[in-house]
Amino acid sequence: MQLQEKIPVNIYRPKEPLSSKCIANEELVQAGGEGTVRHLTFDLSGSDFHYLEGQSLGIIPEGTDEKGRPHKLRLYSIASTRHGDLGNDQTVSLCVRQLEYKHPETNEQVYGTCSSYLRSLQPGDEVKITGPVGKEMLLPDDPEANIIMIATGTGIAPFRAYLWRLFKEQHPDYQFKGTAWLFFGVPYTANILYKEQLEELQETFPEQFKLTYALSREQQNPDGGKMYIQHRIAEQADTLWDLIQRENTHTYICGLKGMEGGIDDGMSVAAQKHNVDWIEYRKALKKSGRWHVETY
Repeated sequence: MQLQEKIPVNIYRPKEPLSSKCIANEELVQAGGEGTVRHLTFDLSGSDFHYLEGQSLGIIPEGTDEKGRPHKLRLYSIASTRHGDLGNDQTVSLCVRQLEYKHPETNEQVYGTCSSYLRSLQPGDEVKITGPVGKEMLLPDDPEANIIMIATGTGIAPFRAYLWRLFKEQHPDYQFKGTAWLFFGVPYTANILYKEQLEELQETFPEQFKLTYALSREQQNPDGGKMYIQHRIAEQADTLWDLIQRENTHTYICGLKGMEGGIDDGMSVAAQKHNVDWIEYRKALKKSGRWHVETY
């Protein structure tokens, strides 16, 4: 795993955040998709902010809450590699879904404070950034490792950073020789974030990168219900079990917390074929630093 002294943490804190500028704010959901998700890029030039794939940063939205106090920061997974989308170590990117829901009492539509703030940003707007934070989701140092990624929705953010690092960047400081497998669950094809780039990577690196979608509103599971990420895990559980047996395989889960139980169910069936208790085995994987989870 990454050496502790290499991991940058809290270079900028809430009381003294980094004042950055928004460089780009692009919609990721295609026509016919559900909701709105933005890919945002911020300028780091002239600052000390640096980060690793799998870390998060904080955003302090402008304005005050209903009690007149400044808004608290929100954490978001970083969606770019340490070298940034421009490859010059001067930017950081996020993948942010605008939160919206019905108020349980008034039934009014409620929009998330920070996600709405980020959605409305224009290039050139100032943004307050804190961090980076996080050590749970870092990639292993081993360039021959196998990387299993399981994501729903904007849980793709750290995996975009991984995949750009593993394949797209081809940076001289890291030459990946292992295999990577992404399971990605969204409601519709139009909601597959970074779809063209992901499929281009799959075509360019067919021996190293496998891509499996679960489209809940378009595909059916074997029982005729909606196809969720746990059904894809169940389908591939034996293959995943074999892959996880290798000591250089790391599994990463990011997205909705509700998918964890389904992943356990699918893997339990595969483990039982080898007389192994999956839950205990997963705990051992976690203890050895090969099972990484960031869900909400």
